[in-house]
Amino acid sequence: MPSLNVPQAQFLALPHKFRAFVAGFGSGKTWVGCSALGKHFWEWPRINAGYFAPTYAQIRDIFYPTMEEVAHDWGLRTEINQSNHEVHVYSGRQYRGTVICRSMEKPQTIVGFKIGHALVDELDVMSLVKAQQAWRKIIARMRYNAPGLRNGVDVTTTPEGYKFVYQQFLKQVRDKPSLGDMYGLVQASTFDNELNLPPDYIQSLMESYPPQLILAYLNGQFVNLTSGSIYHSYDRKNNQCFDTVQPGEPLFIGMDFNVGKMAAITHIKRDGLPRAADELVDGYDTPDMIRRIKERYWRYNGKDYEKTCEIRVYPDASGGSRKSVNASETDIAILRQAGFTVIAPAANPPVKDRINAMNAMFCNAHGERRYLVNPFTCPTYADGLEQQVWAPNGEPDKTAGVDHANDAGGYFIHHDYPIIKPMTHIPVTFTF
Repeated sequence: MPSLNVPQAQFLALPHKFRAFVAGFGSGKTWVGCSALGKHFWEWPRINAGYFAPTYAQIRDIFYPTMEEVAHDWGLRTEINQSNHEVHVYSGRQYRGTVICRSMEKPQTIVGFKIGHALVDELDVMSLVKAQQAWRKIIARMRYNAPGLRNGVDVTTTPEGYKFVYQQFLKQVRDKPSLGDMYGLVQASTFDNELNLPPDYIQSLMESYPPQLILAYLNGQFVNLTSGSIYHSYDRKNNQCFDTVQPGEPLFIGMDFNVGKMAAITHIKRDGLPRAADELVDGYDTPDMIRRIKERYWRYNGKDYEKTCEIRVYPDASGGSRKSVNASETDIAILRQAGFTVIAPAANPPVKDRINAMNAMFCNAHGERRYLVNPFTCPTYADGLEQQVWAPNGEPDKTAGVDHANDAGGYFIHHDYPIIKPMTHIPVTFTF
């Protein structure tokens, strides 16, 4: 019988065309991937499979010996042809099929063969762009036409931040639930495979890595691995709420101006404390955002929108001077004309003051989490809070495109929940 732990067995039972096993070091990722290859050759003899790794060195040093051991576990044996980068699989003397091995270092070289099953190992070690290129090349090889054959792709990887596997198997499915029938994901911990590891293996990891890396490399979680996370006090689980906008209640909307990338975070207050309950992202311009806000929160009577709740907008102060669609009107003036109460300072707060206010509301020195976010109705905002980092110049990184929603939420928080800096009174006396 094959030797599998519980998460590995769950992974092999997934019915999806694309499956991912995301786990920490020593959790048996390559083992379960090779087990899926063994299962494939028992079920589909003479239909070749593929193994793809970041480098040929990994194929030689990790895949060949692991596949040989796993094949024996499945009652199979292997013959390795290193010059052709192939592993031939047999049951006794009966040929079952070949694993064609290729490096993903140069995705353009993954051409000229077809396979019915693929194992893609440590995909997130690669850059996002190269991983996307390799993925497209690999799925183009999946073209056996056999009745009942799934032509599936398995991915086994350590989580390396919010990279390709997170985007493809988690975020994409969350944004479009219908893809859940095609993409399956199992996350596993090193602890799940503890019986197969040296006694001091886990302890040595615990001593060697900081907490954030332990979450990824021991617990198999997607976390921000780039040093200097901006919203370090935010925790998706501990700052989670399920609050939604209720009819008639006042709304507090932070708004960031960026043509084609406008963002608005809609807040409500519970017992005086803020809850991010909705988001509007990727707005084209200010009139477009006004239309979307009215459509979502006010009532249309056939001719115009009727105000059914008070809406306060906390915009990017740059909108007071930046021209929008009509050259005679500013963005902030347009918001006021739309019937919203606009609360805009003469200038934006210092960036670090806004960020400090956000972090203090997410978790203060007493461990109080006063600002909560509904990650189901605000998915872009929740992702951005986890992912935005400091750039080398000491400013928030803007290159990843996750800053717009963060800035929008921050304008509201800084205005209504600023950090009050204590004033020190120094008595002054005069002598004559």
